[in-house]
Amino acid sequence: MRNYLLILLFLFSSCTVQKINKSITKSDIFDQGHLGFMLTDPTTDKVLVDINSDKYFIPASNTKLFTFYTSYTLLGDSLINGLNYLEKGDSLIFWGTGDPSLLHPDLKNTTALEFLKSQDKKLYLLDNFDQVNAFGPGWSWDWYNAYYAAERAALPVYGDIVRFAKEAGDSTFTVYPPRFETNLQLVEPRGNSSSSFRREHLENKFNYFVTSEATDRRFETDIPFITSAEFAAQMLAEETGKEIHVIKNPAYFSEDPKKLLTAPADSIYAQMMKISDNFLAEQLLLLVSDQLENKLSTYDAIAYAKENLLADLPDEPIWVDGSGLSAKNMFTPRSIIALLGKIRAEVPWEKIQAYFPAGGESGTIRNWYPADEGQPAYIYAKTGTLSMTNALSGYLLTKSGKILHFSCIFNNYPISGTELKTELTKVLYNIHDKY
Repeated sequence: MRNYLLILLFLFSSCTVQKINKSITKSDIFDQGHLGFMLTDPTTDKVLVDINSDKYFIPASNTKLFTFYTSYTLLGDSLINGLNYLEKGDSLIFWGTGDPSLLHPDLKNTTALEFLKSQDKKLYLLDNFDQVNAFGPGWSWDWYNAYYAAERAALPVYGDIVRFAKEAGDSTFTVYPPRFETNLQLVEPRGNSSSSFRREHLENKFNYFVTSEATDRRFETDIPFITSAEFAAQMLAEETGKEIHVIKNPAYFSEDPKKLLTAPADSIYAQMMKISDNFLAEQLLLLVSDQLENKLSTYDAIAYAKENLLADLPDEPIWVDGSGLSAKNMFTPRSIIALLGKIRAEVPWEKIQAYFPAGGESGTIRNWYPADEGQPAYIYAKTGTLSMTNALSGYLLTKSGKILHFSCIFNNYPISGTELKTELTKVLYNIHDKY
């Protein structure tokens, strides 16, 4: 009888898998571009669906899965190193580690600021900004005004963005940090928009308009500003009330610095993964590089991860930045599946649930992949969106109690992301319901 039940279960499972495969391969929506899809059951080590899993695709923000795993493995989940410093007589020499939390409008960490305020020594910022390119490889130059492309930096302050915000019913908007209020210039409204903020290309001057129609509307707009060692020192001097001088002396980098622990890595991972924060992803790889070799290099952090953490993936990652903004990144679905297995093996499930967006509940998929009414989320996955790219990879919980791993990447589709996600919702729910 037991063998008979096992045979029935196997036949039912096989039939379900065939139906899932057919729902994907026969879809008029999925047939319009290049699709990579892999679904596995890790408890049985069984591949349930395999469509082009060995082909390379542009992953967009699925790249953050690699950044997360590298950061979690090397930085842990407690406090990060937010500042390197040396004490030389009556002087304190400090430099950035890439920590993105200092006065960030969401993270609001002030540990480094309070440390500098408490010093009775002369303060010197050691300039290591030339170690970091503001934009990543393959980024577009015209993203300078876009919130998703804030400048990467050795020592970010305020998240390297200006936040313009207004609550519904308020007649005026706020500017964070307030120091940029004097950099605003009112311009004539244009188009159908009720508000707009735009930075000049090569300087920190911002043009804006807010019409009377915006009075009853809430808005929040983040615009990157141009930064440098001198500008960071100026902003920190304003915040601390102390003089801060910029120096260039590469010899100091060879000394063993003291470390100032600042923000909890947990909070950075959660924000980076849930809302797909590109800036945090880029800065995390700089923190990894600082941890490894006391210098800031995205390239070196990726090279170390590929050689020491990811050498067992089926296909070598073609990986150039932390966020996935670059179209030069390319991964295969089966390598992403292998990475999901590594994350699952090394990160507690409750932390995965805390970090990853949850279908119908949080992050970038709060409006997609909902569970049945009254039921908990069944999708915990990372999204990815670029022009001609849409991706979703993560964990799918079935009604039978299984946790399946899946990776789906769409490239070169002439249709909207909404159409793709609507079709994918049907497929994923069917797996959740039937398998």
